Parts: sequence; structure tokens; C-alpha cells
Amino acid sequence: MAEPAPRRTRWWLASLLSLLILLVVGVVSYWGDLVSTALDPKVPYQTYRPPTAPDYARPQAWHLRPSPSDPHVADVFFIAPTTYDGGRNWNARLDAAKATRQFRDVMAPNYVGPFVSVGRIYAPRYRQASLYSLTTLREDAREARQFAYGDVRDAFRWYLAHDNGGRPFLIVGVEQGGTLAQRLLAEEVAADPQVRARLVAAYLIDTVVPADTPPIPPCRTRAEAGCLASWAYVYDGEFDAARRLLDRALVWNGQGELVNLNPRPALCFNPILGAVTDQPAPARLHLGAANATGLEWGARPAFLARQVAARCEGGVLKVTRPKSASLQPGGSWADRRKAPGFNLFYADIEADAKQRLAAWLRR
Repeated sequence: MAEPAPRRTRWWLASLLSLLILLVVGVVSYWGDLVSTALDPKVPYQTYRPPTAPDYARPQAWHLRPSPSDPHVADVFFIAPTTYDGGRNWNARLDAAKATRQFRDVMAPNYVGPFVSVGRIYAPRYRQASLYSLTTLREDAREARQFAYGDVRDAFRWYLAHDNGGRPFLIVGVEQGGTLAQRLLAEEVAADPQVRARLVAAYLIDTVVPADTPPIPPCRTRAEAGCLASWAYVYDGEFDAARRLLDRALVWNGQGELVNLNPRPALCFNPILGAVTDQPAPARLHLGAANATGLEWGARPAFLARQVAARCEGGVLKVTRPKSASLQPGGSWADRRKAPGFNLFYADIEADAKQRLAAWLRR
């Protein structure tokens, strides 16, 4: 006897729904792998032809340069974090529209912003290694990051020769930019006594630096100048995140190669306390976080004080989760793997940099 049509229809609908559920679960489970695969240039770096090199004599080679009338006595050389996802290229074109827009709307207001009141801002464009190259430990990815350093070095040399004029300066790097700044400090600053004497401080944000061989001495108190403030944070309680951070961290060796940090210790500066210390910083000392994404350049954001407590533990800055919804990670898979669209220590960094400039001027 034939099965009634309505029953067959329900069976097919149930089967189709089950298939769709399995498909959705599979896509969600492996979404990161799918996106990462899509961003893979799929060409060996040895045969890859990088985009055209920047000419730092041209204004188009800079994200930010000060006006001649800027009154600040100091400069800030800023090395941007990753804004280029990847795809066709291991290294970004200088005119990549989406990457440029993300620097302007997200990275500059949140990470350059704390230094606007401290010095004249110089932020070079460079052929940054793609986000994909930061998610894999492949040799191709390391070569892309080593290649990016050449642009940053050339930009810094141009800045010293043509723009600095003997003024004191700060170096600031975030995430990928911080890793490049680490090598810049070792090869271009510490190696030249005249340049080294003008360094006010270096801030390497969301950056792992080896504690046993930092490029310059770490900042031990807020009264110091010419020192290094470097940290990478995870939220308190995320033990696996802290372990993965150090396991995957790459640092420069003496031959200009990126090598694994482990088993060496990492440097940890606490931006709330202004020092490399294991002492915990309670939330009552936190001067203020900010979500400055989308603000006009130079506009001062509203600060959210007492949002987080922080302590250095095992070379990682452990931070309590902020209370404000504006300080929660979000965006696409790629956006969540870049420097976030907020700065948990905006006001703390600003105050710290001003104090170190004052200390340098007194010295």
C-alpha cells in the first residue's frame, strides 16, 4: 500500500531541515578555517612579486604628517597595526582602500589619539604583512613580515634625515607595528648613540617582546625616560588564550629573523601603574578606556574610568573584563583578530607619555 502523500512530504521536509541544520553547524564550526583559507595568497613567497615600494619623499607615502606650524617640542613616530586582511597579496598595496579606511576610522583615533597632545605625529604607510600572515607560522608568512620591516626602516631613516630636526621623539607601534618597532629600536635607535639620546620612550602595544633581550631597557618607574613599555593582554581567566599568545609569539633574533619566543620569558609593562612590575593595579587607579572609532581626527573621546584592573603574570597582562558594552570585541572574523576598535588604556597611555616627555626635558 502506497504511503500517503502528506506523510512523505513531512518526511522530506524533516530530512531537508536536518540537512540544513548540519550544514549551518558545519559552517559555524569551521568558519574561521574557511575565511583563513580564502585569505591565503596561495603563492610561495619566493615567487611572489610585492606591490610597488613607497617613496617617503612623497606625501602619499604617509598616513599622517604634521603641519609646519605644529607647536609640539617632540615627535611621535607611529607604526600602524594590521588593517589589510589578505587574499591576493602577502603584503598590502599602499593604496588598499579598505585597509586605509580602517586605519583612518579605527586605528588612528584609538591608538594614535593618546599621543596627539604629546607630539607631532608621523605615521608612514608601509607594505604591511596581511592578516593571514599573522595567523600562521608558515615560512612564507614570516618572510612577508620581514619584508614589511624594510619599509618601516626606510620611513624612519627618511624621518630622521628630513623631518626630525634634532627633536626628542617617541616610537609607538601596535600589534604588527609593535613587532616591527622592536627591530627598529634594536637596529636603528640603540645602535646610534645620538639617536638613542633623543628617544623619550617606546610604546609597543599588544606586542610580545623577550624579557631577557629587550632592545632598550624597560620602564621601571614613571619618572624614567628613554625606556620601553611593551605589553600584550588577555582577559583574566582565559588561560588557554594566554598560553596560545606566548606559544605563537614571534620575536626577532640577532640575524633579523622571526623566531619563536618560547621558552624565553616575555616582557610585561602595566600601563595603569606605568611600570614593568608584577604588582596588581586595581580598577580605582585606571584613568580611562575609550572607544574612539569613527571620531573625527583629533577629536578627544569620552573616557570610561575604573573599567579594568590589570596585573602582569607570566609575561602576559591579565585584564578584568570591562563593564561598558562599547569596550567589547566585535565585528567580522577578521576584525576580531586585529587590534580592537577601542583602547582599554587610552588615558593611562596619554598620561604616561606626557610624564616621560617631562622627564626627558628635565634630563
